[in-house]
Amino acid sequence: MTESKIAMRDCIVIGAGAAGLSASLALARTRRSILVIDAGGQSNLAASSIGSGSDRRRPSQFYAAGSAALTVYRSVELYRGEVTHGVREDDGSFTVTFSDGRREQAQSMVLATGMDYRHPRLPGMDDRWGSSVFHSPFCHGWDNTNRTLGVLGSGAGAVHGALSLRAWSDRITLLTNGSKLTDEQCEQLEVGEVTWDERPITGLDGPGTELRTAVFDDGDELSINSLLVRTSLHQRSSLARDLGASLTEPDEILDVEAIRVDALSRTGVPGLYAAGDAATSVVPSMAAAAASGHLAGTSAAVRLGAGC
Repeated sequence: MTESKIAMRDCIVIGAGAAGLSASLALARTRRSILVIDAGGQSNLAASSIGSGSDRRRPSQFYAAGSAALTVYRSVELYRGEVTHGVREDDGSFTVTFSDGRREQAQSMVLATGMDYRHPRLPGMDDRWGSSVFHSPFCHGWDNTNRTLGVLGSGAGAVHGALSLRAWSDRITLLTNGSKLTDEQCEQLEVGEVTWDERPITGLDGPGTELRTAVFDDGDELSINSLLVRTSLHQRSSLARDLGASLTEPDEILDVEAIRVDALSRTGVPGLYAAGDAATSVVPSMAAAAASGHLAGTSAAVRLGAGC
């Protein structure tokens, strides 16, 4: 038997977070046939609410509403699955293969795959992630106003994170978990009235999702209400590289491995766009992701309209 021919769509949008939904809506409103792929697992699903762009709303509610808004457009198909392979064909189109073997093809593609957040692991952290343990001061800082806060991390990025929390509290301790700070970093913390502790940590303690103390390896404890954790952001898959896109180099403040794009969200590979956390080397946020998704969607739509 011969393999059935795959229908050619206008665009495939990989990712249904803030960026992917925004890109999809822009394309849908230009009457383009698009496939929106949602693998689930958006990075902020563990958070109790969104801190920017849709204040006080649960992330799951935001994504459900965005997906529902797309269903009124007949040219849009939403598919729950995971892309395992992508290739740019000789004619410039893109073909993706799913984990279940399904294959789809389109003239253009938007990568809105989000990022893999990597951070130091401590006993007691997972149960509190997204509540009393968090990675973004701008999403969770307001909810921790005037509380006793800790910051877990080392190097310039951790110092920067600790100082950024001064907008909400004057009781902040940087916990380096055994790493040493430089004299310059200690001076910065002193000027910013942030204390620090370089002892190794064995775990976090408190009832349920609440955080009460950080426990050091010498048995001593530090009372804290919440903990900001220094994270590095990495691509969730090899799709960007496989399709010929290049990535930025992480720096010591924002340790982000982002897809490199221009002012119109173009990756440099004709027909391939990227948006959201996956393509930003600045502090991630829902508002920024939605804006970059809209830009990627409109850029793709313009190119499709020009027939090139």
